[in-house]
Amino acid sequence: MTTEVDYYELLGCERGADDATIKSAYRKLAMKYHPDKNGGCKDSEAKFKAVSEAYDCLKDPQKRAAYDRFGHAAFKNGGMGGGGAGAADFGAFSDIFESVFGEFMGGRGGGRPNLRGADLRYDMEISLEEAFHGKTTEITVDVSGTCDSCGGTGATPGTQAKGCGHCHGHGKVRAQQGFFMVERTCPMCHGAGEVIADPCRDCRGEGRTDKTKTLKINVPPGVDEGTRIRLQGEGEAGARGAPAGDLYIFLHVSKHPIFERQGTTLFARAPISFTTAALGGEIELPGLDGDMIPIKIAPGTQPGRELRQRGSGMPVLQGRGRGDLVVRLEVEMPSKLTARQRELLEEFRATETGEECPEATGFFAKIKAALG
Repeated sequence: MTTEVDYYELLGCERGADDATIKSAYRKLAMKYHPDKNGGCKDSEAKFKAVSEAYDCLKDPQKRAAYDRFGHAAFKNGGMGGGGAGAADFGAFSDIFESVFGEFMGGRGGGRPNLRGADLRYDMEISLEEAFHGKTTEITVDVSGTCDSCGGTGATPGTQAKGCGHCHGHGKVRAQQGFFMVERTCPMCHGAGEVIADPCRDCRGEGRTDKTKTLKINVPPGVDEGTRIRLQGEGEAGARGAPAGDLYIFLHVSKHPIFERQGTTLFARAPISFTTAALGGEIELPGLDGDMIPIKIAPGTQPGRELRQRGSGMPVLQGRGRGDLVVRLEVEMPSKLTARQRELLEEFRATETGEECPEATGFFAKIKAALG
């Protein structure tokens, strides 16, 4: 009977030693017992192989975890790269592996597999006014729903499915490849964990059929482009009574003739006459709430000036208050003048001193100075 020496004792390390300590201990022993340094001594060669085997295990986090818990038993029955095993029974190491790493592989007793229905997407276009006020509407979608005949079981009424004998109801089978376990969907029940001997004629054993649904959608005020509304359980029905998926409504806001939007801020351009820009005045813009928004213009307003109206923008989604409205003023010059208007403008030009438009006066003064 072969005596199994503890790997930590072989390397002269404590069980809680860190990786650096284990590596350092191995290097010292490997140099001490290396066959090239001991003239081919069989005893040194055996010790060199033993410490190499110990280090090969302890340097690997997964192998070390298995060894710390089960000792050398973790590597028996082909556990660390030995011969393969069948899909139904993997021997002792299968239980060891699952006990250590089962949380990452889903466990052995997971019960019915997840046959949840697929999530669905629906794209809805709304106007900026509808995004401002919110709306309640109805949509019609074609979706797989629970079969009315079998109630979603997939079996003919009066019969029932039986547990799959190939995977023992797990829906998956496992195969060992060296140290790792590979899980695959059971080829007999296709992951259901059950086999239906007498499938429902209406759904052919799927437990779901194509249906048309009419759903009520509540769009809250303040939604933006790409806002997603989730309708839980309104997606595709799950197979054989499994939970349904969700339906996601993606909102798209159509382009507005006056306003552009960035978050809760609205932007608009407003052409004004040159007399309004010079003398000042007031204009009105139609707000999305139906009220007119007064915009006061100061005398001497320059083209491109932006005026901010606090609280006249979009509502805050699922919150309080509104964003701002930013109005960019564009001064429009007259393209047609009457004789009297031309006469008045000529009189105005005759009285100009240069102080009325200091920027233009300064610009031409700089040109004259540059030209000498």
